[in-house]
Amino acid sequence: MKLDDIRREYTQAGLDREQLDDHPMVQFERWLEQALAADLNADPTAMSLATVDAQGQPSARIVLLKNVDQRGFVFYTNLESHKATDIAGNPKVCLHFAWTPLERQVVVYGRAEKLSLAESGKYFLSRPRNSQLAAWTSHQSRTIGSRKLLEQAFEQIKHKFGEGQIPVPAFWGGYRVVPTQIEFWQGRGARLHDRFMYRAEGEAWRLDRLQP
Repeated sequence: MKLDDIRREYTQAGLDREQLDDHPMVQFERWLEQALAADLNADPTAMSLATVDAQGQPSARIVLLKNVDQRGFVFYTNLESHKATDIAGNPKVCLHFAWTPLERQVVVYGRAEKLSLAESGKYFLSRPRNSQLAAWTSHQSRTIGSRKLLEQAFEQIKHKFGEGQIPVPAFWGGYRVVPTQIEFWQGRGARLHDRFMYRAEGEAWRLDRLQP
């Protein structure tokens, strides 16, 4: 297998300044709606979240976008996880959406801010019951001896709460990534891709075309 021979041309569409909204969050929601409508063979709300630890080591993982509005991008997690520990030390993060069937990417640079208990709790109570139980079961990012031990812990938590309402764990919550820069990337032929970068300037946004 020769990986350097694997290539394709990006020919679906172009991207011009006139097609872009003046506000990046409006533009993002437009592209997200198109990704959802395209019925991609992947979760269009999946995004890579990149963080950096105290030693300067970057880490990236897939999380799911659970809300988006003019304020930013929301996801939820265990507040004692690797990602949460990184964010506590350095709240600057990067999000990456890869909608490859549409030959599109969106890259978000910003700051992760912890959500209020009320906002996190409202979402937690909307989750499927097994997802709520799993949040109580997993000490996320910590080692465990086997899958069987994890399943046993799940059954113990299931028995503990019975049929009653499951409370929100104190170690579980959400973050909002407040963007400072957002790039929209559209693939083009001959690798001459279209790239536009929004940069926050006070209450306004500056929009520039970037070279590919």
